[in-house]
Amino acid sequence: MQKIIILDFGSQTTQLIGRRVRELDTFCEILPYNKFPKDDPSVIGVILSGSPFSVHDPEAFKVDLSQFVGRLPVLGICYGAQFISHTLGGKVEKADSREYGRANLETINLYNPLFKGFDRGSQVWMSHGDTITAIPEGFEVIGSTKDVKNAAFASTKQPVWAVQFHPEVFHTLQGKQLLQNFVVDICGSRQEWSAASFIDTTVAELKAQLGSDRVILGLSGGVDSSVAAVLLNRAIGKNLTCIFVDHGMLRKNEFAQVMEDYKVLGLNVIGIDASAKFFGDLAGVTEPEQKRKIIGRDFVEVFNAEAKKITDAKWLAQGTIYPDRIESLNITGKVIKSHHNVGGLPKEMNLQLCEPLKWLFKDEVRRVGRQLGMPEHLITRHPFPGPGLAVRILGDITPEKVRILQDADDIYIRGLRDYVDTDGETLYNKVWQAGVILLSTVRSVGVMGDERTYEHPVALRAVTSTDAMTADWAHLPYDFLAKVSNEIINKVRGVNRVCYDISSKPPATIEWE
Repeated sequence: MQKIIILDFGSQTTQLIGRRVRELDTFCEILPYNKFPKDDPSVIGVILSGSPFSVHDPEAFKVDLSQFVGRLPVLGICYGAQFISHTLGGKVEKADSREYGRANLETINLYNPLFKGFDRGSQVWMSHGDTITAIPEGFEVIGSTKDVKNAAFASTKQPVWAVQFHPEVFHTLQGKQLLQNFVVDICGSRQEWSAASFIDTTVAELKAQLGSDRVILGLSGGVDSSVAAVLLNRAIGKNLTCIFVDHGMLRKNEFAQVMEDYKVLGLNVIGIDASAKFFGDLAGVTEPEQKRKIIGRDFVEVFNAEAKKITDAKWLAQGTIYPDRIESLNITGKVIKSHHNVGGLPKEMNLQLCEPLKWLFKDEVRRVGRQLGMPEHLITRHPFPGPGLAVRILGDITPEKVRILQDADDIYIRGLRDYVDTDGETLYNKVWQAGVILLSTVRSVGVMGDERTYEHPVALRAVTSTDAMTADWAHLPYDFLAKVSNEIINKVRGVNRVCYDISSKPPATIEWE
């Protein structure tokens, strides 16, 4: 299958580039800047990402452009554009002021294939501290803004393009058009990447990889592991055994509901109530990363105990998706957070790991699920963290705190499902992810029935997104928030104040821990 290689220089929007390329029904791989696959005939083009570094920094990431320049079409974005200019003889200097925010292409070469279909004055998004003051010999300027003369330039001799703005972000209004011009028209993508093609390819690969081996899948109840289970079931059938571990921090009544859903799907599922073990091991633990590690460790221990009963099991399958792996370790080597399926796996685990969804973004997983014929209520289910409510409780974890949060969360999620907006869509379907956070390290004063209370506040969280790499806070109707707040305070013992989180990602994350 054809693919675009995105070389990652550490930009926080590198994954968005990949997401936009996938939207063009074209497969892409995001690789470290120094890992270009020299002998892969399926590569049809290369994109160089942005970076937190300046090209002049001693520690700046560098790549040998001769590996692909002149051989494949190349597009440099932001740092990628500056690196191309700096390496090939242009000039990059520190800007008088940081060029950040909206700008318009006041001058644009509409005859250049990169800008086919563009409007004059098209809005773009800048975000850089350096600027290109001179382009290399053999290049020409094809786009300028009021403040950035060399906003876009191209080689007159080789298939190389560079832009100092970010076409991958929403605020570049014709960014998708630019990427389509590059990926489809310039690189020649046949646009073969689809849910159906992914299923056919992956099922064949799973059959070849697993053969007649027995596989155990650690289910979480979410869409990722559920789609992985159905995909594996199609590939190996009865050789798949699913284990659904209740760590005691699922949503209210979720364990029983999910077990019933899996029965309908025809999956072989073993349900295990291990909540006492998890609560015991989490007692007194307050540090978020430690919570994740403990839950990941305990999950594997519970799984191993069950796996010993299946003596011929050789594989552990998981619903790990692409953003899970990207966020667990970025290009700079700094851990943002451990994903439950990534950070919690010990090196001594006896089973081999199978991750059939590891290249997919969340909305791609949903498309695959629909293609597999799964029920819509499972496909549209909001993402839920592997550690469950443990990372939505600030401070230590106790059964009573989980009970409080489950009750508040149940009211909130039911409210989102029941509220039909003016366009006939439920709020639940409009929101990417929602949940309640218990601020158990904080108490606030309130008054109930002429008596003073001193109880916990909770925060409601709801975001809109397409891939979880970035997210905006959802603008929920005031009447809905008022109704939910009133119901939580009146019905949930232990809560006397409700707040709404209006932070976006970045700089915040979707979860609080």
